[in-house]
Amino acid sequence: MPLAPVHIVRTGTANLASVVAALTRAGVQPALTSDPAEIENAKAVILPGVGSFGAAMEGIRAARIEHVLRDRIIAGRPTLSICLGLQVLFESSEETPGVPGLGVVPGIIGRFSGGVRIPQLGWNRVEADPMCTLLAGGDAYYANSYRAMTPPPGFSCAWTTHGERFIAAMERGAVLACQFHPELSGRWGAELIERWLDRAGVERAASSAGLPGKESAPC
Repeated sequence: MPLAPVHIVRTGTANLASVVAALTRAGVQPALTSDPAEIENAKAVILPGVGSFGAAMEGIRAARIEHVLRDRIIAGRPTLSICLGLQVLFESSEETPGVPGLGVVPGIIGRFSGGVRIPQLGWNRVEADPMCTLLAGGDAYYANSYRAMTPPPGFSCAWTTHGERFIAAMERGAVLACQFHPELSGRWGAELIERWLDRAGVERAASSAGLPGKESAPC
């Protein structure tokens, strides 16, 4: 019997190839979708994103998947949000004033301050709070100019510093949202994806390729 796929949401603002490759290495069949019924019924969903907050939300609303994504995350169903996928969970972003996000968690995404290099592009250290069960300390690959700083109620967080301390990732049950790119973060990122797949109850075949090293990088 074929394994149940993990559905990757087409937002129109994501480089999907690296996410597809990461799932394949983990022994999972990826399936790309923008169909509301598929997202609603999927065992596990990945919401990736690269680009601007406004463009991502425009793609989500054009596909009429805003409500199924929101309901899925509020219900705690297995969902992995990556990079911009984390940011759209919030109410809004300084990047695109006036455009509401999914509003799953309270708060506004802000731009890095303090004269640091923007975008943050490359590797940075992640430190996980003791309450985290999926997230662990390690080195992750980032490509971001905006960040969240206030931990949402009910989530356990990991942190990174780029001029200021910000949320590297947050977890609640089978919901995991990463500001970094776990699919580009070498062995550490691959192991995080596998822990999330196991938490989601996704059956995996034997890995078909070796795990990437830290030299893996750009989108």
